[in-house]
Amino acid sequence: MTYSIGVIMDPIDSITPYKDTSFAIMLEAQARGATIYYIEMADMYIDQGKAMVITQTISVTDRAADETHDYYTFTSEKSSIPLSDINVLFMRKDPPVDSEFIYATHMLSLAEHEGSLIVNSPQALRDFNEKLFTSYFPTLIPPTLVTRSAALVKDFHKQHGTVICKPLDGMGGASIFKIDESGSNLGVVIETLTAQGSVQMMVQKFMPEISEGDKRIHIVNGEVMPYALARLPTAGETRGNLAAGGTGRPQPLTESDFAIAKQIAPTLVEKGIFFCGLDVIGDKVTEINITSPTCVREIEAKYNSGVLSKLFDGIEDKLNETLND
Repeated sequence: MTYSIGVIMDPIDSITPYKDTSFAIMLEAQARGATIYYIEMADMYIDQGKAMVITQTISVTDRAADETHDYYTFTSEKSSIPLSDINVLFMRKDPPVDSEFIYATHMLSLAEHEGSLIVNSPQALRDFNEKLFTSYFPTLIPPTLVTRSAALVKDFHKQHGTVICKPLDGMGGASIFKIDESGSNLGVVIETLTAQGSVQMMVQKFMPEISEGDKRIHIVNGEVMPYALARLPTAGETRGNLAAGGTGRPQPLTESDFAIAKQIAPTLVEKGIFFCGLDVIGDKVTEINITSPTCVREIEAKYNSGVLSKLFDGIEDKLNETLND
């Protein structure tokens, strides 16, 4: 079928193509004959109630890890078009989910109202913080506290010993702190993460299973994909995030992994979340990534799991349903 997609993403010159999931989405779309529009969030606007975008079409070329040149070509001049002229819009802008991000989701809601399919649902992107979303599944998460009260954090630390403190709006392992049983530096960490008691933070019981990897598990159109990427911390680190220096090890899901993901999948379908990345340590969920899930290319390098093939099959089914209505 003939259709167009738009990928709203960080500047394409800043990506690492051989491991970038947004780039892989473009490659999959191109292989299916779709027209691809490259979009930066700053180029979206509203004119008299209509969501618009200044954009241009793009073609992409896959490159090996040691090739970082000529991986894309713009195939049209920039022009201003209604967002709803594009059949499918992928919101792939990395966090933080700040006010500008939220404004962009409202523009996407306007396009959705006029018939575009948005991946993921702009309403879901507004409603569900990736760390707080885990609270909807209390039996699947480690002991967790969200607060801006220093006293509550200190009580939690006394109860659980070694803990992990993190901001609610971070990504890639940024500003995540491990506090051991002694509580050394806990006070300054609380002050930093809560901005002197004015911002909420998250504190969780430390999971020693992090030594076996922080597993990224993909759920696509409600289906749990069979392989994960275990992100292993470097020596002396507690963060497995690749952006924090961790190394990735693709591996099959365990029975426990499947059981966890299958409990979450129906809620994702209900909320219009086509593409999700769960972060699992041991048998506990620590994050539900819905803004710009990554790690697809690292898994695909070892296993032909078909994550993006499944995603686009589902998208094309949705488009066909719309055409037949």
